[in-house]
Amino acid sequence: MGEPAEKVVAYIDGFNLYFSMKNKGWRRYYWLDVHLLAKNLLKPNQTLVLTKYFTSRITTSDPNKFRRQNDYIEALSNIKNLKIYYGKYKIIETTCTKCGSKLKTPKEKMTDVNIATHLMKDAYQDIFDAALLISGDSDLVEPVKTISELFPKKRVIIAFPPGRVATDLKNVVRSSFIIGRRNISISQLDEHVMKEDGCILTRPNEWK
Repeated sequence: MGEPAEKVVAYIDGFNLYFSMKNKGWRRYYWLDVHLLAKNLLKPNQTLVLTKYFTSRITTSDPNKFRRQNDYIEALSNIKNLKIYYGKYKIIETTCTKCGSKLKTPKEKMTDVNIATHLMKDAYQDIFDAALLISGDSDLVEPVKTISELFPKKRVIIAFPPGRVATDLKNVVRSSFIIGRRNISISQLDEHVMKEDGCILTRPNEWK
């Protein structure tokens, strides 16, 4: 008999991935099945046991933006073996150095802390052999280093979203790569997603 499959849990930094696609102009790929994406990134000797998706509900005065995000999160919540965890938006007030006016900007908070917490907890509870971390956030360097030190038999694999490579994060793992356009393009949700209650969610027209 061959070696048992390596158990993988995927940890996805939702906004890091979203803004990488936005910067590339890949709006047509926003209706992304992140669980399928994680599966498509695995090697033949690996099996995906769980995907953890970290995001926040946006703060916006645009009801269409809110609706699109809500529909997308609802579609993801319909996927088996995928769990969603929420951070929050905090309004950051800054002062313009030129005119002195006050500017209020929403900033997403808590995602890096939530990912770090789940990585550590799942390593301790032996949920994974390898963690697939989809993020380019250098704030995750310390928790990734700590897992390698405390659990030397476990691996953290970094899958950088396009254009989001963090060299300091790359330097603390043995395995990393950049997610290519093809894997994103073949990992889309169905155009129409039916929830268990019969509600049908459709890819927004703006994302076609």
